[in-house]
Amino acid sequence: MPRVLVVDDEPGVQESLRMLLKQDCEVVTAGDVDTALAAIEAQLPQLILLDLLMPGRNGIELLEELADRDLQIPVIVLTATKTVATAVEAMKNGAVDFITKPFELDALRMKVRQLLAHSALEEEVARLREEVRERQQLCGLVGNSPVMKEVFRGIERVAPSMASVVISGESGTGKELAARAIHELSPRHEGPYVAVNCGAIPHNLIEDELFGHERGAFTDAIDQRIGRFETASGGTLLLDEIGELAAAVQVKLLRVLQERRIERLGSSAPIDVDVRILAATNRNLAADVESGRFRADLYYRVNVVPIRMPALRERREDIRLLANRYLARAAQAAGRRAQLAPSTLAAMETYSWPGNVRELENAIEHGLALCKHDSIEVTDLPEDIVRSGLTESLRNDWRAGRVGFEETVGRFERELLREALDRAEGNQTRAASDLGITRRVLKLKLDRFGLDPGGKDEALPRA
Repeated sequence: MPRVLVVDDEPGVQESLRMLLKQDCEVVTAGDVDTALAAIEAQLPQLILLDLLMPGRNGIELLEELADRDLQIPVIVLTATKTVATAVEAMKNGAVDFITKPFELDALRMKVRQLLAHSALEEEVARLREEVRERQQLCGLVGNSPVMKEVFRGIERVAPSMASVVISGESGTGKELAARAIHELSPRHEGPYVAVNCGAIPHNLIEDELFGHERGAFTDAIDQRIGRFETASGGTLLLDEIGELAAAVQVKLLRVLQERRIERLGSSAPIDVDVRILAATNRNLAADVESGRFRADLYYRVNVVPIRMPALRERREDIRLLANRYLARAAQAAGRRAQLAPSTLAAMETYSWPGNVRELENAIEHGLALCKHDSIEVTDLPEDIVRSGLTESLRNDWRAGRVGFEETVGRFERELLREALDRAEGNQTRAASDLGITRRVLKLKLDRFGLDPGGKDEALPRA
């Protein structure tokens, strides 16, 4: 139970406040500043109710002591009507609010409850921040790289507010996880979290999805339907891939964001909605505004705070951490024990990961499914990563002097030819065109390296 310290020299006031607040908190009392300071040191309160005029040291001096000791405890000042000017001085010294005597009991109880709730939220955010530092994760987002730590800080700063946020980044970077983290760290975390993929819904159905409809609004409207805005009321609504919305829907969405009310299709009755809007996109919305594809007024309405999710190639320091976490989860689900071979981790750390974190997770599942023993080798991974790993391995062998220049060049050329054939599905004319050589030259090279268009290659001859 939260603790409230009442500092007042009148025993009657102390007892009245104790009786008023006993159901909401533990009440500790003090009749002067020195006793109050001793109580604060012994049992740190979450809130202080402070009378300004007391014998000896006054309430202003207690506020100054709190500031000197860097104790950020919220203080409500209790003051007589004729000393409101002193209460203003107290606010300048750090008090968060004041109530004049004789005070309205319900109003005081409400203020106390609000401040205790706010204090509890701040303590929870502080706890989660410490968890982030210790566990290198935030509500499902994982990372220890500088760019991810900056993302964590941005999420923590914006979460307690009602500001609209646009989360941008390539596909697979974790934009939806970032949106959910903002919701979980916000005062709305007990309310609904609703996500709608604007790019996955046909343009003629998106309005119905967002705003709902009344019975008989159109031919197939047999029953009333509640839209996503109403479903998310009291919580958070994520508009994923917002850049895919048609111009007509953008206009209606702008109006909803301005007025905080919607109209179901087939109805003119406005419905108030209390929703925090988050948006996600893999498009460059600023460029879309310049080209006229996205409305400027809607852009500035939703893009109050931007958060950019970095591509995996921009945070290679996190690849090993992510890979091991995904493997632990996948292995547990499969009832297996497995580890990543050092060469596999090295290949992963040099691969470009065009599909980002999502591709990494899929690669781990792929490797776990194909590995014959408890160790996932490079060859157990998807083909693109295998080729990338072999190329990097070849470079390392050359740097270490294990292979000569001619053999290095030959093996690299062989890999390019094999990749071109695979992409062309064995069609030599297409493969030659992709490589920028003639089909005759391609045939000569295939014979030289023992490559078969169908994939049954001979061993690479030594240079």
